[in-house]
Amino acid sequence: MNTTVQVLQRRLIALGFPLPKYGADGDPGGETIEAVNAALDEIEKLRALSEPLFPSGTSASTVTAARASLGVGGVVPSDWMPNANMERVICHWTAGAHKASDFDRSHYHILIEDDGKLIRGIPSIELNQAPAKKGYAAHTLSANSGSIGISLCCMGGANEAPFDPGKYPMTREQWEALTSVVAVLCRRYSIPVTDKAVLSHAEVQNNLGIQQRGKWDFTRLAFDPSVKGAKACGDKLRAGAKSKL
Repeated sequence: MNTTVQVLQRRLIALGFPLPKYGADGDPGGETIEAVNAALDEIEKLRALSEPLFPSGTSASTVTAARASLGVGGVVPSDWMPNANMERVICHWTAGAHKASDFDRSHYHILIEDDGKLIRGIPSIELNQAPAKKGYAAHTLSANSGSIGISLCCMGGANEAPFDPGKYPMTREQWEALTSVVAVLCRRYSIPVTDKAVLSHAEVQNNLGIQQRGKWDFTRLAFDPSVKGAKACGDKLRAGAKSKL
C-alpha cells in the first residue's frame, strides 16, 4: 500500500470525488486517476494538487511523492496536442528563472515551472511537423522539424564546471512533471522511448549527429548530484517516462 497515494485518495473523497469500488486503498489505479482528472477539470490548475487536495501541514515530500506516483504532475490538456506526425521529443532548460517568460514561451511547446506547473508555449506542436512551418518553436539547432520541444524553467546563471546550479536550480517537481509529460506525448504521438526519439538537448549532437553549440541541458541534475553526464541524465529521463507509460 502506498501511503502517499492514500493521503490523496482520502482528500479526494473528502472533497466529494467518490472512489466507490476501492476507496482509499493506497493503490494508484484507474479509479483514483479518474477522480484526479475530474478534480482537475473543476479546478483547472495543477497547483491545486499541491494545495486544496492536501490538508494543511502535509509535507512537501508527501505531496511530491503522491504526484509522482499518480503521474498527475504532467497532465497535458488535449487541446495542447493537435493532430500531427511527430518524430521525437527534445527536452531542455530555459537557462532562466523559475517562471516562464514570454520569450521562453516563444521557443517551446510546453514549459514546466519550478512547482511542476505546465505552461503552454506560443507555437503549436503542429507547426513543427516536418517540414516545419512559419512560426514553429525554434528550440534545437537544425533539429526542429518533427520535434516537440519541452523546457524546464530553471538554471539561470548556472555553470557546468565546476557545477553550480545558480539561483534557479532544477527542482525534483519539475523533473517528475517532465517524465509524465514525455510519457503523455509519446503515447499521443506514438513516439518510441529511445535515445534517438526521447532525448535532452545535450544528447542531440551525439545521438542524432546534428552539430550543436555546447549545450549542456541536461548533463547535471541539481536535485540529484549523483547523476552526471548527458547519457546518464537522458537514461534517467527515459526510464522515468517508460515507468509512466
